[in-house]
Amino acid sequence: MLKEGQIRIPSGCAIAAIIDRKGGKINGSEIIKSIALMHDRSNGLGGGFAAYGIYPEHADSYAFHIFYDTAQAKADCEDYLFRHFNVDVSEKIPTKKIEAIANGPDIWRYFAKPNRVRMKETRMDEEEYTVQCVMHVNQNIEGAFIFSSGKNMGCFKAVGYPEDVGEFYMLDQYNAYLWTAHGRFPTNTPGWWGGSHPFNILDWSIVHNGEISSYDANRRYIEQFGYACTMQTDTEVITYLFDHLIRHHKLPVEVAADVLTAPEWDEIDRMDKDKKEYFTALRSIYNAGLVNGPFSVILGSNKGLLAINDRLKLRSLTAATKGTRAYFASEESAIRVVCPNPDKVWSVSGAEPVFIPLDIEKKEDK
Repeated sequence: MLKEGQIRIPSGCAIAAIIDRKGGKINGSEIIKSIALMHDRSNGLGGGFAAYGIYPEHADSYAFHIFYDTAQAKADCEDYLFRHFNVDVSEKIPTKKIEAIANGPDIWRYFAKPNRVRMKETRMDEEEYTVQCVMHVNQNIEGAFIFSSGKNMGCFKAVGYPEDVGEFYMLDQYNAYLWTAHGRFPTNTPGWWGGSHPFNILDWSIVHNGEISSYDANRRYIEQFGYACTMQTDTEVITYLFDHLIRHHKLPVEVAADVLTAPEWDEIDRMDKDKKEYFTALRSIYNAGLVNGPFSVILGSNKGLLAINDRLKLRSLTAATKGTRAYFASEESAIRVVCPNPDKVWSVSGAEPVFIPLDIEKKEDK
């Protein structure tokens, strides 16, 4: 029998991301090529992508991507959506028939704006109203799963290897300023379409390699604020933690990352005065938001791209830059296959977030 060291044993899932911080468009074929190089890190039980800037003609509408297991699920979900939103477009998401992706659900997308009368009755703002509608569908309408709900972005995922998922959704026909990708190797949770990465709410999307040992504590904490974890995987809770900390508590992205990766108390005790006060406050206020276990995480959003590692850096994550672009991947080779000569390459350190903000000049209203 071959032993460790004699055979390559991949350390879990594969994650990758590319961003052009000036908003330049990147073809989907590039992120597919990057994640495909790490084929051996996944086992065909899940692959997916998130793309930002792909729906400019519907930039002010929420783009709902939905899985339907049955015709009844579609009818029930559409009845709910059309009562709570003004739907401009409803259509099947274009896919390509390939042998590697089979027995999937019906996959539809809807471009919609909240129904202002109904929203006013709830006394919620637009984003909270949308989040609660997503939670309602995923909790209460059997066989319907909203897996993407942001503006001018979309998630595309399935059961399969990521390169096959990319071909299935014909992602080479999409151009985005930010891409994330995931190849799944599930250990403690089932491999099903909804459980594939990325996980999304509003404009936040997460791809994750690792295992969240604090999941139950994190889930109990986040479900106090109207979230419901329905996708049967630990990664989902990270998505909701970021949304809660940034949208409800108005924390900067980097501070929210520090909440998730805050040091142990004995390490805090050894810090200088300012850092000690900072992390003491985070641990005291957001203790249940602390994430434990080995993980590397990439957060995509309309604000930019964030990469973090657990405190002990138990999962690999490499970063690189070239001009206006930044790259992240579980393996350096997955970066160099699409960017052979980067300006800078480094390993993301444990509990030290790397944030690449978008710097897109907004057009003035005429």
